[in-house]
Amino acid sequence: MKDNVEDIYPLSPMQAGMLFHSLYDSASRTYFEQMHCALRGKLNVAAFERAWQKVTERHPILRTAFVWEGLEEPLQVVQRQVELPLMSFDWRDLSRDQQEAQLDTFLQADKAQGFALSQAPLMRLALMQTGADTHYFVWSHHHLLLDGWSLPLLLQEVFAFYEAHQQGQAIQPESARPYRDYIAWLQERDAAQAESFWRRTLKGFAAPTPLVVDRKLKDETEYAVERTRLSAEITSALQSLARAQQVTLSTILQGAWAILLHRYSGEEDVVFGATVSGRPADLPGAETMVG
Repeated sequence: MKDNVEDIYPLSPMQAGMLFHSLYDSASRTYFEQMHCALRGKLNVAAFERAWQKVTERHPILRTAFVWEGLEEPLQVVQRQVELPLMSFDWRDLSRDQQEAQLDTFLQADKAQGFALSQAPLMRLALMQTGADTHYFVWSHHHLLLDGWSLPLLLQEVFAFYEAHQQGQAIQPESARPYRDYIAWLQERDAAQAESFWRRTLKGFAAPTPLVVDRKLKDETEYAVERTRLSAEITSALQSLARAQQVTLSTILQGAWAILLHRYSGEEDVVFGATVSGRPADLPGAETMVG
């Protein structure tokens, strides 16, 4: 469908990494993002669907697919028009327990379905009516499209379009800078200079510092999730420490992790990575960019 192609450009390094891992382990759902919540109050489903469609039309990244077969480097292809899938279900005849069980079943099946990365859009919606004025809402998308920074930006626009439709008004939000501009900004960076900096900084390291434990992992991809709730007293003490040192709580946590790695490994210098949510300050409009 060449007539429906609006734009083609390369991937960012982060996108390229996500695509590689997604193709390497096609059964993995590591980058499958799924948000679900309960909506309370009378919902105009047609207006809600239209609001999401307007947002999709407004942001090219939401109309993007990824191609790689037969290419030296993968590319992202923006479609001029896509139809955003919205599934509707009526669960009003089910008990509360049955509704929750149905939701769990749906979430698992939706995640198992995944996405065909070469077909846009790489996101879909679902609404389940559970009462006269209540719905479950599920928004699924692939992480190739959006970072965490983008989510509140999109939801704010959806709500604004929805309210305008409800009131019979038309809104013209300010133009958002397209994701393509970020790719162009990346391509203007001096890659050789950046590589030289990191080679100097990481000289002497061949891998992240391991957390040496008694038992061996079954394989290199084994992992688990552990959740811990800190008391109000400990949280307050950590916040006070962060303020006193003029750093964030994240920095305090990473410092503690570095000390732990040092004590386990016996190494004076340790290396580990952390993902942060941020936008380049020297790219005007980056804070409102969706991608």
